[in-house]
Amino acid sequence: MSKRKIVIATSGASGVQLGLKTLKLLPDSIEKHFIMSKNSHTVLKKEQNINTYDNEDIAASIASGSFGVDAMIIAPCSMNTLAKIACGISDNLVTRCASVMLKEQKKLILAPREMPFSAIALENMHKLATLGVIIAPPVMAYYSEQQTLDEMEDFIIGKWFDLLGIENNLYKRWK
Repeated sequence: MSKRKIVIATSGASGVQLGLKTLKLLPDSIEKHFIMSKNSHTVLKKEQNINTYDNEDIAASIASGSFGVDAMIIAPCSMNTLAKIACGISDNLVTRCASVMLKEQKKLILAPREMPFSAIALENMHKLATLGVIIAPPVMAYYSEQQTLDEMEDFIIGKWFDLLGIENNLYKRWK
């Protein structure tokens, strides 16, 4: 049986470490694909076993429905990227992959990072949610009693993994 294929993309600057940590915590049983800025993918390609892509390469294999990506997380997701996805604009690899997730009816998780949300951003999120996109901003819950930033990030990533059906013990569950 072939590995599940998951794309992790980052857009915007604030919160990029959350996307990187999500990528790092994905189990080895998953084929990982990563979209980020030029500088970061040079380092990642050398240091980790991850397929990295230039965001301008809209002809990359992961931009095709026939490649068979199972899911995609955009964390963080800038309001610009969210708006482009909501309007069907596919002008870079991140937005093209998101477009493919929509047309193939695959799981797409967006983690919008800016707050407070404007009425326009909320309208775009609502539109995408009605199309089946999962809007999951990096919001913590207090029941799992996180004490550090690292534990808060684990909680958020654990919730995203739950949405994708990826087993994890990243946070204390509700009892």
